[in-house]
Amino acid sequence: MAAGGSILVVNAGSSSIKVAVFDDGLRATLSGAVTGIGGRGEIRLGTDTRAADLPDHTAALAALLEALAGQGITLADLRAAAHRVVHGGASLTRPHQVTPEIREAIAACAPLAPLHNPHNLAAIDAIAELAPDLPQCASFDTAFHAGNPALATRYALPDIEATRGIRRYGFHGISYAAMVRGWTDVTGTALPHRLLALHLGNGASICAIRDGRSVATTMGYSPLEGVTMGTRTGSIDGNAVLHLAETLGIEAARHMLNHKSGLLGLSGLSHDMRTLEQADSAAARFAIDHFCYWAARHSGSMIAAMEGLDAIAFTGGIGENAGAVRDSITVRLAWAGDVPVHVVPAQEERRIASDAAALLDGTA
Repeated sequence: MAAGGSILVVNAGSSSIKVAVFDDGLRATLSGAVTGIGGRGEIRLGTDTRAADLPDHTAALAALLEALAGQGITLADLRAAAHRVVHGGASLTRPHQVTPEIREAIAACAPLAPLHNPHNLAAIDAIAELAPDLPQCASFDTAFHAGNPALATRYALPDIEATRGIRRYGFHGISYAAMVRGWTDVTGTALPHRLLALHLGNGASICAIRDGRSVATTMGYSPLEGVTMGTRTGSIDGNAVLHLAETLGIEAARHMLNHKSGLLGLSGLSHDMRTLEQADSAAARFAIDHFCYWAARHSGSMIAAMEGLDAIAFTGGIGENAGAVRDSITVRLAWAGDVPVHVVPAQEERRIASDAAALLDGTA
């Protein structure tokens, strides 16, 4: 392990792993991805791309480490591997260096995020096998919202064994934490007292940030709740979900709600906002309008949670790049007053690297 070496940031999904390398000054030096895990896949690192057999996450990360070495970054050059973990539950409310106990706590949260945590954990286990002496750290998407008040997090359910752990957790917390940390450097202004932050991408959420802390957010028990998203419905009546489960079966209903709905379901064309903006169809226009309407409507709820509004910030792929979408949302919020609107580039990976550096330096 290099004491002042680079940090490898790992964001693992079911069939892909995104990576970035940050030097000891937290500057990104290289990025890439492994796709097609589970079969014949592809490794992209910087400008180099090659095909490879990638039966599982261990094979994918082994190929990735080999590719890094080919570009002059060996295990000896790495200080740590730092992971994005989607769900930390009620106990993992800050970044942690991965120990056997933390690994088990991440695994215990897998039922809360079955589409995410098992894959995050697979990458942690793969690196532990491939590079057992390399420290690993984890940052949690739920952690930024851990201080939300009980009024914001509790569903109106009875307190019985069956409802244990069912509460609003919130997600995209690493993105929001990065926004708060880098606010002045990016905008040249002081962090507003009441900031409405919209992380808009294929997954989308909104956060009410008061004095740098989350007080409410739109995602809930899972990343399904809240605004219209690329393939997720956003908020939907529980009885409608039960009807779908009874009609289609639980797994088919789950798949529809998470993978076949949102912009894709409304347009019948695509989950990609760029494709919809270029399409000349009523369904595509309706999907975009639906996205903007519900983003503005949920924003009103976040403004109420903050008891006012001093600034708006957009981040994420859609938030940063779709100017017409930003305009449509802000026009619908004109009633809240004439406040500054900022576009803040997402810096989740840098935040994860920063968390890891702080843990290893003992300054976290």
